Amino acid sequence: MNVQIRPEESADRAVVQALIGAAFGSADRAAGEAIEVGLNDELRRDRAWIPELTLVAEQDGRIVGQLTCSFGELDDDRRTRLVGVGPVAVLPERQGEGIGSLLMRSLIAAAGARGEQALILLGSPDFYGRFGFVPSTDPQIQPPDPQWGKYFQALPLRAHDGRVTGRFRYAAPFDNL
Repeated sequence: MNVQIRPEESADRAVVQALIGAAFGSADRAAGEAIEVGLNDELRRDRAWIPELTLVAEQDGRIVGQLTCSFGELDDDRRTRLVGVGPVAVLPERQGEGIGSLLMRSLIAAAGARGEQALILLGSPDFYGRFGFVPSTDPQIQPPDPQWGKYFQALPLRAHDGRVTGRFRYAAPFDNL
């Protein structure tokens, strides 16, 4: 598979938004546009957005996958910033080909190289566990909603300070969901 992973560029935005709509839209069609489309647009305008870690997967000049990153923070005394991951989307007809895995591996490497402490996300333990994600409570990071349980996950990176603990709060646009 000849897929290039790179940071999203401003010229990619409309295509990325359409891709997110295609990937998440089937569950939300009756209610209109998928909420992840609006969330992604709001994240780009928020000061917590991390353009260097917002990635696209491109093959033969076509964007086939994407992931968005923004800073969230812990409610500890230092207001420790951690990288929140999501939305993550792959074109429906390209899912199961390893594109999401390529995006995640690239993100893990890039975030580690930047000295980020951890990646945080809400998603499938079966999928994200293969990259080393664990229930967030293992490294003492509490989910915003305790009902999320094992689906709220963390991946401590090399720079992770084991003393970093507390309840995680996503970037402000997540509050509108």
